[in-house]
Amino acid sequence: MAKSNKLKIFNDPIYGFIGIPNSFVFDLISEPYFQRLRRITQMGLSYLVYPGAHHTRFHHALGCMHLMRQAIQVLQDKGVEITQEEESGLIAAILLHDIGHGPFSHAMEHSIVQGVQHEAISLKFMQALNEKYKGKLDVAIAMFQGDYPKQYLNQLISSQLDMDRLDYLRRDSFYTGVTEGNVSSQRLISMLNVADGTLVLEEKGIYSVEKFLMARRFMYWQVYLHKTGLVGEQLLIRVFQRARELMQQGQALTCSAPLTYFLRNEVTENTFNASVLDTFAQLDDVDILSALKLWRNESDRVLAKLCGMLLDRQLLHIELRNQPFEPGYAEQMQERVQRGMGLKANEVPYFVFGGSIAQKAYDAAKQRIHILRKDGRLSDVVEASDGFNLKPLSKPISKHYLCYPKEGF
Repeated sequence: MAKSNKLKIFNDPIYGFIGIPNSFVFDLISEPYFQRLRRITQMGLSYLVYPGAHHTRFHHALGCMHLMRQAIQVLQDKGVEITQEEESGLIAAILLHDIGHGPFSHAMEHSIVQGVQHEAISLKFMQALNEKYKGKLDVAIAMFQGDYPKQYLNQLISSQLDMDRLDYLRRDSFYTGVTEGNVSSQRLISMLNVADGTLVLEEKGIYSVEKFLMARRFMYWQVYLHKTGLVGEQLLIRVFQRARELMQQGQALTCSAPLTYFLRNEVTENTFNASVLDTFAQLDDVDILSALKLWRNESDRVLAKLCGMLLDRQLLHIELRNQPFEPGYAEQMQERVQRGMGLKANEVPYFVFGGSIAQKAYDAAKQRIHILRKDGRLSDVVEASDGFNLKPLSKPISKHYLCYPKEGF
């Protein structure tokens, strides 16, 4: 039998050729659990706003692996101790860090499995693979959980300047065409170092990290939290609220077997066993899109209408304000829509709803980005910055929204 070449390369539009470092990484990439990421959209329903945003979690995972290998090389060249076992753990951990995402990524974070974060599901996938590979992911799992003794290695996987953020900002900028989010990941990686056991950025990289934080803020408000994408995601959430409600009432809905399982059963972290994990692993964007196409012809008017709106991009209107809406405004809108569409009282919240969104580009309370001064002192990036006033970036910005049908809907 001919042997498979396990040192293949991927041609990535962002970084060029990405190599597979060893046969174990090749085996991980070949796993059905991982190949499923080819069918999970990285940016949810952002393609409703930016037509090019159809890239997948598979793209992102490979990009993160590529950046991690660069970061490891930079730190080793500067005398930072990273053993071969630790290098393998870092590469495996960053490769698998998003393997627990469900269909359409963050858009359906709690619609399929309620109350379980994708990070927790990623850990379950990693533990299952670790059992298969007889403990070869022990170090990767410890790093992923932040439990590895060398904190700077954990920070390469999850921090405010990790390989995850360095890839998704640049990648999402490329696929959306929003050039303001295009950060210089190579420049930032080349400035990484370790001091006092923590990951730091050398002082000469201060301007690059300023741009990184500004780009992150811009991408969140202009792309990730764009009002049209927000409406689409909220509609998708309500599609599955309605579908679950109908199934619980005994109505039969046609969809894939894995999706049927999660609509009929309430799965918690405690009941998320190996069997549930295998069922979850069969879910991807295809299940959701096929369900939408089937359900748009359902007899239930609410479900059919919601599905048609998403498929045809006939979305709700959205008002976005910096301050909360005045008392009674939402209730007036609900009454108008109920009369205009002839809805029952319990159906109105599917078409008129509100909420708030918040984001801050830099969370100093959670974990700081430290700048290594030339004299060896460590300073927070906000204190070290002299080109921009970065203090506003560490304050949360909230906006309030109300969605409802357009006139003549």
